[in-house]
Amino acid sequence: MKRKVLSLMLAASMVVSLAGCGSSGTQTQAPAAPAETQQAQEPAQAAPAETPAADKQDAAADAAGGDAVTLKWAIWDKESTPYWQALVDAYKSVAPNVTIEMVDLGSTDYMTVLATELSGEGSDFDVVTIKDVPGYATLVQKNAILSLDDYISADGIDLSKYAGTTDQVTVNGSLYELPFRNDFWVLFYNKDLFDDKGVAYPTNDMTFDEYDALAREMTDTSFGAQIYGTHYHTWRSAVQLFAVLDGKHTILDGDYEFMKPYYEMVLNQEKDGVCRKYTDLKAEGLHYSAAFSGGDVAMLNMGSWFVATMIASLENGEYDADLCGNWGIVKYPHAEGVEPGSTLGTITGLSVTTASDTPDEAWAFVKWVSGEEGAAVMAETGNFPAIMTDEAMSLITGLEGFPTDDASKEALNVSNLYLEVPYAENVSEINSALDSYHGSIMSGEMTIDEGIAAMNEAVKGITN
Repeated sequence: MKRKVLSLMLAASMVVSLAGCGSSGTQTQAPAAPAETQQAQEPAQAAPAETPAADKQDAAADAAGGDAVTLKWAIWDKESTPYWQALVDAYKSVAPNVTIEMVDLGSTDYMTVLATELSGEGSDFDVVTIKDVPGYATLVQKNAILSLDDYISADGIDLSKYAGTTDQVTVNGSLYELPFRNDFWVLFYNKDLFDDKGVAYPTNDMTFDEYDALAREMTDTSFGAQIYGTHYHTWRSAVQLFAVLDGKHTILDGDYEFMKPYYEMVLNQEKDGVCRKYTDLKAEGLHYSAAFSGGDVAMLNMGSWFVATMIASLENGEYDADLCGNWGIVKYPHAEGVEPGSTLGTITGLSVTTASDTPDEAWAFVKWVSGEEGAAVMAETGNFPAIMTDEAMSLITGLEGFPTDDASKEALNVSNLYLEVPYAENVSEINSALDSYHGSIMSGEMTIDEGIAAMNEAVKGITN
């Protein structure tokens, strides 16, 4: 078990680095969109390599038992991310004839480096890891990765197991990646602070009004004994994600008036001392992990990757157990009328390159990693797989250090999962615009109305 927790610690360092990528301010990317809104502005794509579906089915089935094959796989942060090697080792037992050669491109600007690599004539990657949706959009538009439709159809892959995430990265009816990892937002809380004040814990079914009231009830502004009812990191996702949980809105809308109530809630909480000020967090560079582990924050909305960080950091003594050792999680708050368990997520996927000489063998590896066997490997390292099987759920909730209460276990059951960033040709530019004006609103440089009007104008210019 000590070894397993050490793996969690290593995984946590990679997960935190993931949290800073994407829309230059968000955890990985930006607010999510419902699947049915994804395909309005996408460019026409080149047809995939011509291989009859029946041939693909036979080839994929035989991939694990044929001639010796070496697959070159693009990844990042190999040494600090234990699941890469764990997946390779586990696959070797299934396909002993296949050698997986991992190529570490580093986490900094990974998708930009990958796009450059795949643009070269000498590119020999077979499988590439997709870190974010804007980078995925670039690779699709460059015709650098294959449509997986024929493989998925031939092998009878049930995409419903991916909780709707594959719909949200479908391009003109085609899918070019298959997710193997999924992180989603939950609400962390400090049980000791609630116990000390005699206040009931957060629940798995809280509206935003109930969440706001609870945060205010937990707040103590007394000098020297200050308790913050809640905490928001500086990423715009920490505020804007609230607005798209109804499944009706998206960051691609171009009219962001629907975000106003959530900016009002957070800024009013700042004014009343319920949470730390955005400007102070920016000036101090205070990380959300330091805020929560300091023992003066009652609730924190954050991604599921923080579970691994909490477990590992308490185990190794980095976090003081007396301050934050008694913690739990519940489902994300939701708007009135929205189903509890609705949340936002980010996926990490795998694609087969158009340059691969062995696409069938590459697909067999992608299918295995993204399937139930790969999900078990991910869960054993404390990471959340894209397919949350009963086995994976049991592995994660059974980890030493995971909260033992039923509510924390139930928090992992997601009812509606919207990707923070849906596919769109110009999603990178939209992310950048929303990031910029989020900072202007939160710092007081613009009023909420002025900031939203600026978002509307900027995104209208991009989409036109």
